Amino acid sequence: MEQYLLYLIMVILTVSIPGPGVVLTLSNALRHGIKPALSGVIGISLGILIISIVSASSLGVLLTTSSIAFSILKFIGAGYLIYLGIKLWRTPVISLEGAVSTKTMLKEIPYWRSFKEGFFVSLLNPKAIFFFMALFPQFINHKQSYLFQFTYLTLTFCFVIIVVHTIYILGANSIKSSLSSPRGYKIVNRTSGSVFVLFGLGLAISSQSNR
Repeated sequence: MEQYLLYLIMVILTVSIPGPGVVLTLSNALRHGIKPALSGVIGISLGILIISIVSASSLGVLLTTSSIAFSILKFIGAGYLIYLGIKLWRTPVISLEGAVSTKTMLKEIPYWRSFKEGFFVSLLNPKAIFFFMALFPQFINHKQSYLFQFTYLTLTFCFVIIVVHTIYILGANSIKSSLSSPRGYKIVNRTSGSVFVLFGLGLAISSQSNR
């Protein structure tokens, strides 16, 4: 139980640190509202679930030992983050209030798109595979069922993502009114877009030795 509590604390701290997933969640919450942002969080959580499974498979070993495989996934992930950043920069300036309350706008921003963006932000990050391969062995008791332990450690991680990101969403929603103007909307777009581009460039220049 003590090991599990330590794991839980580590996961909470890890998930709480602002990264591409957190930035996407905050951006969705400020621009589109609570429900679309939650769709994105579910996508992030599912992407992490798949990454966790991959890390425990032979594919995970391949991605962590093959520089070619790592580089391919790295550049795809970096390209996707930069694409999201540029798309945010080019988003037309409207009021945040209108983006949330207007039915037409909600149709243009379906929940599926938020989900898909969150899913790929998580899935296309090769560093997450290294993280899970380094983290899980520290909390696996080899005298007990590996599958059971792997399952509850993974599900715990996904659950914490949902809880922490929901807190971020509620916090962003509480200050959204102060940004509900064309200028506020532009600030959110440009800031989020810049951060995504920086994350993408950072991932592009990263290497396996930096894991």
